[in-house]
Amino acid sequence: MLRAVFIALSESRALRGIAERSRFGQRTSARFVAGKEVPDAIRAAAAVNRFGAGVSIDNLGENVRNADEARLSAELYYDLLDQIAAHHLNANVSLKLTHMGLDVDENMAYEIVRGLVAKAAGMSPKNFVRVDMEGSAYTERTLAFVHELHRVPGNEGCVGAVIQSYMRRAEADIDKLLAERIRIRLCKGAYKEPADVAFQKKSEVDESYLKLMKILMTSGVYHGLATHDEAIIREAKAFAARRNIPRHAFEFQMLHGIRRDLQQGLVKEGWNVRVYIPFGTEWYPYFMRRLAERPANVLFIAKNLLRQ
Repeated sequence: MLRAVFIALSESRALRGIAERSRFGQRTSARFVAGKEVPDAIRAAAAVNRFGAGVSIDNLGENVRNADEARLSAELYYDLLDQIAAHHLNANVSLKLTHMGLDVDENMAYEIVRGLVAKAAGMSPKNFVRVDMEGSAYTERTLAFVHELHRVPGNEGCVGAVIQSYMRRAEADIDKLLAERIRIRLCKGAYKEPADVAFQKKSEVDESYLKLMKILMTSGVYHGLATHDEAIIREAKAFAARRNIPRHAFEFQMLHGIRRDLQQGLVKEGWNVRVYIPFGTEWYPYFMRRLAERPANVLFIAKNLLRQ
């Protein structure tokens, strides 16, 4: 029930406007969002690097309304890549296609993202662009973009996709991505989808995640397992031990501000960890979807606000 409520709230433009302008809303989100500007994200990334984890930085935003907004979004990502290199960070970037203008002009969006991937591929050392997954209306086009971008000479290994385990099509999509050795971030999914498109029960989503996780771990391609679910993490570690999969052959991925103790503990055990760091003014939809994924965060936030 709570999950459905928070997903519905994430889609409310009226509440979004109020929340993103209010001091209370900004204070509440501060635990999960690094700040509003590129320097905020860079500082947060450096702090994560210091305890031994990598980072993926995301400028929050989606569904831009015109070409100028899309190009401004792209310029910020060029700056991010430059700042990552200048500060010698273990960091890559994540982006949404609708933030790059997919709803405005599909060809423009492709050229924008192609330029960013080329930028990442041309860096020394090479960097990486993760194309985030959005709602199911965008799934087919998003995956087509990733396949096409990965085939561009020089881009191999520098662009990757996200697969959501609650999607019924996920295994077929993974098979196609692995056929081209494309890197995947596996997550559970945080959009409201109909039953014919996505599993509705938590048990089904978890079962799908575990199945897909094992396919990825034995693929010989470096993937990210995005989860804070300790039962799934324990199974991943046990599966790696049973199959003699090296700890550096994949990475656990977690969200900025959630379970830092778990992040640091995994690093100390020798596992690769990457922390997803979002920043920007358009934090409301992201924040609500994080609450939908893990309603226990509501209590966590309330406790922290009372302590301040």
